Amino acid sequence: MRQMMELDPELLLQEALENVELGHQLEGLWESASQTRDVLKQHINDLKGTLAKLLDERLVTLLQEVGTIKQTIKSPLDDCQKLIEHRVNTPEALVRKGEIATVGGVGEENEKLWSFTKKALHVQLDSIQEVPLLVDVPCLSVQLDDSILNIMKDHILKHGTVASRPPVQIEELIEKPGGIIVQWCNVDDNFTAQDDRLQFRKCTSNHFEDVYVGFETEFIVLHIGSNVDGDGRQEWSPWSVPQIVHSIFVPHEWTVGFERKGLSNQRNTSCRNDSEYSGVLDSRAPTYFSGQTLIFRVETLLAITSVSTVTFDIEAMTLGTTNNNEGRNINSNNRVMIFDWSRDQSCGSLYFGC
Repeated sequence: MRQMMELDPELLLQEALENVELGHQLEGLWESASQTRDVLKQHINDLKGTLAKLLDERLVTLLQEVGTIKQTIKSPLDDCQKLIEHRVNTPEALVRKGEIATVGGVGEENEKLWSFTKKALHVQLDSIQEVPLLVDVPCLSVQLDDSILNIMKDHILKHGTVASRPPVQIEELIEKPGGIIVQWCNVDDNFTAQDDRLQFRKCTSNHFEDVYVGFETEFIVLHIGSNVDGDGRQEWSPWSVPQIVHSIFVPHEWTVGFERKGLSNQRNTSCRNDSEYSGVLDSRAPTYFSGQTLIFRVETLLAITSVSTVTFDIEAMTLGTTNNNEGRNINSNNRVMIFDWSRDQSCGSLYFGC
């Protein structure tokens, strides 16, 4: 007789969830390792290209300095050489004229001798340009600091670290109506970040979008539909692991079609069109649950200071044998009023109005 062992459905479901979670963890490990390799290769290649470009630019600058100094020194020496050649060539030409003057007839010879004598009086045969001493002529050289190689070597050997976990991690995800509150913390005391960047994507998309960049450690991601999974990650570094979360709360919305009030595109902001009339603005659906906090921001209201925040906190209370009571706190400008509200019957969600 074969005995059939009956398996607990909850146990099977738990094992399936753990198996799926393990698969996600392994997938995250391979993905993060692949991303880390790609980032490292790209970073090192960028450093190589930048370093080669800087060295080429420095070489061009130094060669230009060599050419400039050479030209500056060469010009006076060229002028000196030309002057010396002129002083040497002039007496040589005069000697040739003297030799020619001695050849010919008496009258012609006298005229040539007179011309030769006249020119000889204006030529300083004992004067010549002084040539600079060899020690006075500049000699180009270059000074190179070989220690830069050791300095660069030390920096390169210490450049970059690979960590098994990101220095900043998502700590808690809190679902709110129409949004998710994301809280993160620094888990590496040796790491100091200038800014944190929080990214978000819907599971149907492969592209992460920035939703916050700054130094705060908490941010609420808005415009999230109910029961829609999304990935939240801190991805300033390539090692971040996404966390999947979804909200079961429907966003709070005001009733559409109110006669004297206009609504924003998200239907969470109402503007009064007629200042002489004021009525009650109701919620579009019973989206309020006991224990939540509703915050109404009033821009203009005579009874309250402009831009005040009024908060209604409601929680279930037990009075006697019934549990159909709500405790309500109203906070306005640091003044708190507490009262109880009894209901005829219990309910899961409530409408709200303003």
